[in-house]
Amino acid sequence: MNRRLQFVCAFMALLLVGVPAQAQPSGGPYGPIQQSYSAPAGAAHVYYVAPNGKADAAGTTLEQPTILETAVSKAVTGDAIILRGGTYRTGGLRFNQGITLQPYADEHPVLKGTRVATEWRALRNNVWRTSWKTLFPAAPLGWWQRDREGMRTPLHRFNNDMVFVDGEMLKSAGWEGELDAHSYYIDYEKGQVYIGVDPTNRLVEITAFDGALIRTAAPVNGKTNDHKGPVIRGITFTQYARRGIEIEGKRSFGPNEEPTDEPVGPSDPATYGKEATGATLENVTISFCSRVAGFFRGDGLTIRNSLFSDTSTEGVYVIGSADVLLEKNIFRRNNVEGLTGYYPAAVKIFNQSHRVTCRDNLVMDNPNSNGIWYDVGNVDGVFVNNWVQDCLDGFFFEISKGAIVAGNVFLNCDKGIRVLNSSNVRAWHNTLINSVASFERNERSATADHFAWHPATGPDVDKREGHVFCGNLLVAGPRFSKPLLRFEQSRGLVGKVTKPQVTQLDGNVYVRNEAGGPEALLFWSPLEAADGMTQFKALEEFQKLFPHFEVNSRVVTSRLGTLFKSPELSRYELVQDVALTEPATSLPDEVRQLLGWQKQEATVPGAYPSRPGILP
Repeated sequence: MNRRLQFVCAFMALLLVGVPAQAQPSGGPYGPIQQSYSAPAGAAHVYYVAPNGKADAAGTTLEQPTILETAVSKAVTGDAIILRGGTYRTGGLRFNQGITLQPYADEHPVLKGTRVATEWRALRNNVWRTSWKTLFPAAPLGWWQRDREGMRTPLHRFNNDMVFVDGEMLKSAGWEGELDAHSYYIDYEKGQVYIGVDPTNRLVEITAFDGALIRTAAPVNGKTNDHKGPVIRGITFTQYARRGIEIEGKRSFGPNEEPTDEPVGPSDPATYGKEATGATLENVTISFCSRVAGFFRGDGLTIRNSLFSDTSTEGVYVIGSADVLLEKNIFRRNNVEGLTGYYPAAVKIFNQSHRVTCRDNLVMDNPNSNGIWYDVGNVDGVFVNNWVQDCLDGFFFEISKGAIVAGNVFLNCDKGIRVLNSSNVRAWHNTLINSVASFERNERSATADHFAWHPATGPDVDKREGHVFCGNLLVAGPRFSKPLLRFEQSRGLVGKVTKPQVTQLDGNVYVRNEAGGPEALLFWSPLEAADGMTQFKALEEFQKLFPHFEVNSRVVTSRLGTLFKSPELSRYELVQDVALTEPATSLPDEVRQLLGWQKQEATVPGAYPSRPGILP
C-alpha cells in the first residue's frame, strides 16, 4: 500500500470514529471477508496440513504437511491447525479440544463431503447407474404428520444423500422412470445410484460423509473433554450429508433422533450448555448440506461474517445455549428441497437458549423458509439492525419470554415480525415493507401437546401478554392487501383470556399505497364480540374503541418512491416527512443503547434515525 493510500485510509478511519453507531442495518460487509491469516500467536503447537499431505508426516513445518485427519487426532487445547488451499474430501473428524482451524495466509481450503463417481453404466431411456457404498438413508422425525404432508412431500426426500453434477445439486426421485437431467434415484437395498444425465466429461459427486467436524464431549483420540469450543476461521464446508459442523452437548444424536432434546423439559440453565463453551466461527462458509449447516450447542458461541446457504431444514441451529452472538452473517436459501410440515428456518434458536443476540445480519431469499426463529423456552432475545427479505416469517418468536426487536428492516415477508404464545416482546423502530407484524396466541399448552413438554418452557396461556409495539413504520406497497398489524387470538380463548396482548402501542405510522390499500389497517382481538375479533379500516375507529392505544400514531398515503430515498436500490431512509405531531412514548435507554441512537434521534418512525441530511 503506497503512502498516499495509507494517508487516505487513516483519514477516513478518523472521520468514522466520530460517526455514531448506525441504527439501521449497516449495509455490510456481510458474510466472509477474504484476508490473510497469520498463525495464532501463542499457539502451543502448529500443525500444517494439505490435501496432498502425508499421513505419517509430523506436520510441524510448512514444507512437510500432514493430512487433516492426523492433525485433528493429535491437536490439544491451544493448538492450531493451518490448512493449505485446495479441496479436502474428508469428514467424520471428531475431537473434544479447544483447537483453532484456519487457512494458511490467503489460501482457500474447501472441505467437501462428497467423492467423485467415475464408473457408470448406461441403461435405456437416458439413465445411468453406479454402485455406491456410502449411503445415508433416513426418515422423517416422529412428529412429522404423514397424513397431512405425505401427499406433498415424498418420503425419499428425507434421505440425507446428495448428488451433484458439475456443481448442480440434483433433486431426489422415487424411481428410475421419474428421472430427468436434474434428478437422481437411489436403490438403497442394492446400493446403486441412478442419474438422468450423461456423466461423460462431467464432474459427478455423491455424498460420502455426513459431517465434516464433530466437536464431541465424549472421550476421543485418547483425550477427555476440556469443555472449550473450537475457533474456526476462513474455511468452506460444502456437500455434506446431514450437517457440516456439529458441536455436541452431553450426548450424541443420530439422523433419526430428535437433535434438540437436550435439555428435556423446563431446566435450570446452569445444567446445560457447558460441554463446549466459547466456540467461534469467523469468515466461514457452509453450503449444500442435506439437513443443516450446523448444530451448535454451548454457551458463549460467536458466529460472525459467515455465509450459510442452500440448506434444507435449517441453516444454523442453536440449541440450549446462552450468551450467543450472530453478527454480520448471510443466511439464505434454506429449505431448498421444499420439505413441508418440517418447520424450516434459516436460523433456529431453540430449547431454552438465553440471551441470544442477532445483530446486523442479512437474511434473504428464503421463500420456503422462515428467517430467524426463536422457539421453545428462549429468554431475553435481542434482534437488532438486521435486514430480512423474502422470507415466510422474518423474525419469529414462539413459546418464549422476553425479546427486544429494534432497528430492523423487513421487506416482502409474509410476516415480518411474528410473535406466538410468548410474552414481553418489545418491538421498537422497525421498518416493515409489504410485511405484516403479527402478535398471536392460542390454547396450546403443556397438556397433551403434539410436542410434549415444549409449551411448558414458555408462558402459560393466560400470561401471553406484555408486548410493546412503538415507533414502527408499516408500509403497504402496490398490490399489498393484508392488514399491516395483527393482534390475533384463537376463538377457543374467547371469554377466557380477555386482556390485550400488548401493553404499549403508540407512535407507529401506517403508510397506505396510492390505491388506498390495504383496505383494513389493523386486525384486533380480544373483543367481546361473538368471535372475539375484528378489523379496522381507519385508525380513528380503533382509537375510539381503545383510546389508550395509538394515541400519537398516524396514517399516511404515499408511494414508495416518494416516501423513501431509493426503493430501487433498497435505500429505505425516509425522505418524506412523516414525523409525529406529538411525541410518543420515549425510547427506553436499554433499546436506545442497543441501537446506538442519541435521545433526539427517535423522532421519526422506523429503523432509520432522525439525523441531519436524511430528511430534506
